[in-house]
Parts: sequence; structure tokens; C-alpha cells
Amino acid sequence: MIRVGLSALTLIPGVVGGSEVAFRALLRELPHYPEIEPRIYLSTISADAHEDLPHSVITKYRANRSNKGRLLGMTEATFAGGQIRREMQLDTIDVLHFPFSTMIPTVESVPTVSTILDVQHEFIPQFFSKPEIAYRRLIYGRTARKSTLVIAISQHAAETIHERLHVPRERIRVIYLGADPVIFSPGNLEREPFLLYPANNWPHKNHLRLFEAFAVLRRDNPSLRLVLTGSKHYGQVLPAGVEARGRVSTAELVRLYRTAAALVYPSLYEGFGMPVIEAMGTGCPVASSNASSLPEVCGDAAVLFDPTSAEAIADAVTTLLRDPAPYVARGLERAPQFTWARCADAHVAVYRELGSGSVS
Repeated sequence: MIRVGLSALTLIPGVVGGSEVAFRALLRELPHYPEIEPRIYLSTISADAHEDLPHSVITKYRANRSNKGRLLGMTEATFAGGQIRREMQLDTIDVLHFPFSTMIPTVESVPTVSTILDVQHEFIPQFFSKPEIAYRRLIYGRTARKSTLVIAISQHAAETIHERLHVPRERIRVIYLGADPVIFSPGNLEREPFLLYPANNWPHKNHLRLFEAFAVLRRDNPSLRLVLTGSKHYGQVLPAGVEARGRVSTAELVRLYRTAAALVYPSLYEGFGMPVIEAMGTGCPVASSNASSLPEVCGDAAVLFDPTSAEAIADAVTTLLRDPAPYVARGLERAPQFTWARCADAHVAVYRELGSGSVS
């Protein structure tokens, strides 16, 4: 039996997007491994993120939903984490996993693995405040140094973690994220004339360039619509034909994938890019950015484009809409390569490796 702790102290439910989806998916898979005895460590604001597994709410961690409060709480826990470590009772576990890029608090008493999702602040610093960049460089670097092993969610992420955080490649394990093949599966619904982009309105998601490309597309196809899901879209003036649905249920997201003419994914930076796999699994054709991890994840199952060019985005979508069938077929073949079951298998292999004491 390997007693595995998983720390969700830094999780802000409903805010961190794909990393929360991945974390919860991993927790749902862990009961399939009888040799793993999990315990989830939660903050007072993430207290329900345990998926019915054994868990502890760590009251000494000062969780906060505001950016400023969150940074203060994380800094305090990093440099004065003794009370938090005692409350976690680390002598009752064999391995500790930090899934959200930061080892908070710092732990040296048991073998640790940290999932560093990406280092986008090193490549697009213009989207971060100076305090955020300073904090990320300090804490991500400390996490990389202190962790026994580091998980990267793509080969691209692994190479950038090695390059920018100076983690030896032999200490990095690449574990792809996934999608549920039962949920994200084809349906019998008729496709409608709209493009789908499921992404929170963060700067690197590149919505403004997409709006420029959409205006070009509408010149020849005025009935075409663009549907956005995710947070932070309300309150802004959207171009004609664009509608924001906000955060939607999984069932509604699947319905959108099954009825959209195409997924368009113009992100400037991704550690992985789950929506492209979710879309492929439903038979939705994909036009994707060629930045960061996305070519690796998409393979030949998407039309790739330069996300900095509105014309390139519009041309890629036009190509896809003109003849989607080959990309639908390739997407349906590719999606089963990325499942939460495979993701969990790889995580459990890492837990076994650490639990065996074979990693120095």
C-alpha cells in the first residue's frame, strides 16, 4: 500500500480552468488502484474538491480568492509553513503530490512530485504583473529544485521546464492530460453554423485576435456565429455574431461540441490544450493555434494556424469548413490516445516509483 497525499491548498475552484478539471479527473480514477491509499489536502475554499476520497481541510493555510490575497497566502505558506505541515500530518503519508505548479508549503520529509503545468510567464511576460512574474519565478524555481520528481503535461512543457527552470530531464516525467471518451463522444445532432471557443477570457487565450478573424469570416458568411464559454466574458462589448455563454455544464459543453461547425482554438500558449481533444472525441473538426504544445497534441487531426495573424486564423477556419471530413476522421482516431485512465496509470507509476525509494 502506498499512502499518497495530494495537495489542493492552492486550488481556487471555478477559476483555474483545465488544471482543476484534470485534478478532479485524476481523483475519480484513483479508486481503481487498490494499492493507492489517497488523502486530499484542501483549503477552506476548496473543501469540496475531494471527489469523495479521504481528505483533510487545512485551516492554517490562508486561502483567498483575490489575486493579492492569494499571493500573500501562498508567500506566507512558502516561507512560514511549519504550522501547515504539522496540520497535514505528513508522517502518515509516503508520497506527496502538488498538482498545481507550486510546492506550498515546502516539504522535505517525504518524497514529492510536483506537476508544473507551464512556464508561460517566461514566454509571454506582458500578460503578467511584475509582482506575479517575480513570484512565479521564485516559487516555480523553488518547486522545481525541491521536488523529487516533476510532472510535465506535454513534451513541450517538459522541454521548457528543463530549459527555464533547469530541471534535469531525468527528473521529469511527461504525463498527458485527457478527456473522458464516454462523455466526449459523437452524437446524432445536426451541426449548426457556429464556431466554438471554450476558454476563460485570459490574455493568452487571444480572444481579440479571434474577433478580428471572425469579422473577416463574416464578410463571406454573415450567418456564421461565434460561441464563447468560460468566465470573464460578461461586461465587455462583443462583436456582432459573438455570444458569451459563461461557464456551462459538462452536458451543455458536450452539446456545443456536437453541434458546432468547428472548434477554433487560437491560444498563444498552452501546456496541453484539453479542448482540442474533447472536440475531436465528439467528432467536431478542429482549427488550432500552432503555438507551444498544440501541434504536439493535435498531430495531423487539426488545421493549424499562426495565432498572431487574423488572416491566418480566418484562412484555417475557411479550409476546415470547406472540407471537414478528413479532420473529423483523424480526430476520432486521435482522441482515444488521451484519456483520464491513461493519465491516471502514468500518475500511479510515478507514485510507485517514489514509494519504492528508487529515486534519489
